[in-house]
Amino acid sequence: MATLTEVDVRPFQVEFPETELTELRRRIQATRWPERETVADASQGVQLATMQKLARYWTTEYDWRKVEAKLNSYPQFITEIDGLDIHFIHVRSKEKNALPVIVTHGWPGSIIEQLKIIDPLTNPTAYGGSASDAFDVVIPSMPGYGFSGKPTTTGWDQARIARAWAVLMKRLGYTRYVAQGGDWGAIINDVMATQGHPELIGMHTNLPAVIPPEINKAAAAGSPPPSGLSAEEKHAYETLAVLYKTIPTQFFMGWHPQTLYGIADSPIGVAAWLLDHDPRSLQLIARAFDGEPTGLTRDDVLDNATLFWLTNTTISAARLYWEGFAKTDLGPKNVTIPVAVSLFPDEVVPAPRSWTERAYPKLIHYNQLDKGGHFAAWEQPELLVKELRVGLKSLR
Repeated sequence: MATLTEVDVRPFQVEFPETELTELRRRIQATRWPERETVADASQGVQLATMQKLARYWTTEYDWRKVEAKLNSYPQFITEIDGLDIHFIHVRSKEKNALPVIVTHGWPGSIIEQLKIIDPLTNPTAYGGSASDAFDVVIPSMPGYGFSGKPTTTGWDQARIARAWAVLMKRLGYTRYVAQGGDWGAIINDVMATQGHPELIGMHTNLPAVIPPEINKAAAAGSPPPSGLSAEEKHAYETLAVLYKTIPTQFFMGWHPQTLYGIADSPIGVAAWLLDHDPRSLQLIARAFDGEPTGLTRDDVLDNATLFWLTNTTISAARLYWEGFAKTDLGPKNVTIPVAVSLFPDEVVPAPRSWTERAYPKLIHYNQLDKGGHFAAWEQPELLVKELRVGLKSLR
């Protein structure tokens, strides 16, 4: 096995030519708009008014160079793992005994999701914490996303990504670390916890995979709730049943990601596709373009969409669903390491405490927060940072 000094870890900086940004604006202005939806809500998808507000802001006021500078303010690297280039941000805390954490984004996100939590985690004394709260932070771009390589062969599912993350942390010299994630990041971390990497000593999740198999099967089929559920469990069942009816984009990517040519060829297509993750998240994002930023701003939304456009990763990112959606298990997986759980009220996958305790026998933290949704690091970074500090304190 190659030693750390023998492995190529290359510094990386983001810099897109101005011609690409000019072409982006030209394409947005050339959008062929459909007529408005025939309903008064978003039940037919992302509403025309939302997308036209987004387009106006994207072409007239939005400045990609701001987030490009933010990205370049952090140490970024690329290293080859299992035949694929993996891009990652790596910020070491100046504090002694910082706890290393690998943080994984999801879809329709990217490393943009985690930018707000880097400084509070690595420099806690400047953000209301103590030196003993410090983390070293590693944030990789998933294969096919952002600046990581795009797989040219099949097989890059959540298990392979989890193994790659273990290699990455070992390559960086970490013999003891924790993991954090939501969406795909949470799914990858759950799998990584079952693979037997002794260096992974615990994890924090804001998308706990705790749903009993019989509950999951009934909800997916649209059956009535099973008998014997508590009030909290019955509400969780109803939330799950709604989820399966309202994530058509994910099902489509699981079936035919390569068919998304028209979406990948249009900035407005890319943005609309990314916005339509689930009804609650869409409401949150739409509010930003209505002048009511509740967690996410217009720039937050467009930083992510612009990254997808500039890196041309709409289809390569979607292939993760073709690779891994059918293998995704939202139920218990015999995770035996310590787990901290934070539940945000607008999360689309429920986790009553009763199910969570059965799924994670070494549950070290469980908290239901009063605001926030599926994209915790992006939308409620202060709350997530606090949860990481408190939830993982016993592992230091």
